[in-house]
Amino acid sequence: MAQTDTESREDGLRLRARLRYLYHGSQPPAVKFRLTVIVIDFAIIAFFLAAPILKNMGWAFYALDYLVAALLAADLAARAYAYSDIRDWLKRPIVWLDLFILATLLFPAWLFNLGFLRMLRLWTLLNSDFFWRTVGARFDDTRVEGIVRALSGLVTFVFVVTGFVYATFRGHDGISGYIDALYFTVATLTTTGFGDVTLPGSLGKLLSIAIMLVGITLFLRLAQALIKPHKVRFPCERCGLQTHDPDAVHCKACGNLICIPDEG
Repeated sequence: MAQTDTESREDGLRLRARLRYLYHGSQPPAVKFRLTVIVIDFAIIAFFLAAPILKNMGWAFYALDYLVAALLAADLAARAYAYSDIRDWLKRPIVWLDLFILATLLFPAWLFNLGFLRMLRLWTLLNSDFFWRTVGARFDDTRVEGIVRALSGLVTFVFVVTGFVYATFRGHDGISGYIDALYFTVATLTTTGFGDVTLPGSLGKLLSIAIMLVGITLFLRLAQALIKPHKVRFPCERCGLQTHDPDAVHCKACGNLICIPDEG
């Protein structure tokens, strides 16, 4: 019996070591594994985007829903097991967002009206260390990362608001379908306000104001990322400053001599 317990612990340790290698390693097989996970993530996000239309498929939609739930649950379980301290892992807000998304998949009949929050998966993916350790490692230009993060915030906001408008105001004042909700969101976000689609009552007006204010903020953030000066990641050995100008010779924080390799 003791030998069986020992073998089980050894098998568990080997599995954890394997998962840590795949999720955190820098060798080509680990990078290929994470790229595959990222591709699957984008496919799941595409399913979330199409869910309001696919819901009319009936049982086939729920079959897809539970398949996506199984994939997401397996990924979350593997990440948790590979993490050194699961309690520390659970303290991360992104983890709780993913757990909530999983709940909407497991109980689609009861939580479908909150399904628009599934699009937060796009934001959590493009702002995760997992993504940037895999894809972002190809870029030492922090400007690329800044643009992608800003764009992810804007796109996620558009589709989360669109889903909320569709779920809350469907059937009112021109919101007859998902495209109408998207049209209203973009028109309000850009402050174009054509006026042919409006939301009723005080809640509609307050939501429109919030969309305008948050939208302007997100557009400004994206514009800032686009015009931000080009910098590269090169940690200073003395003070730890992470980014510097490509032609920097000294660290601008502490004056330490640095030697940034030429690009290419």
